[in-house]
Amino acid sequence: MTWFYLVLAGIFEVVWATTMKMSEGFSVLMYSVATVVGMILSFAFLSLAIKQMPLSLAYPIWTGIGAVGSIIVGVVLFHDQIPGMTWLFIAMLIVGIIGIKITTGH
Repeated sequence: MTWFYLVLAGIFEVVWATTMKMSEGFSVLMYSVATVVGMILSFAFLSLAIKQMPLSLAYPIWTGIGAVGSIIVGVVLFHDQIPGMTWLFIAMLIVGIIGIKITTGH
């Protein structure tokens, strides 16, 4: 369950980052509310995960999921341009997250 909570926390991190962009500086009420709700859910699931998982693992995984997810949303939804070499480092983030999962008992 711990990893499930951590993945949900990462997904909601992507949600709040995305809706914050869409809120246009918190000037669009619907997206502003969605941002706050996403933040609350992200932190709530992170807090559930760190009950059973060391902070030293949970926090970087949470931010990694949020980072990779936000990159994907940026490229797909907002048409952000990512240099080719940057994709190598994004892949390394993903490999790092998977590596932590495989090599820890959590």
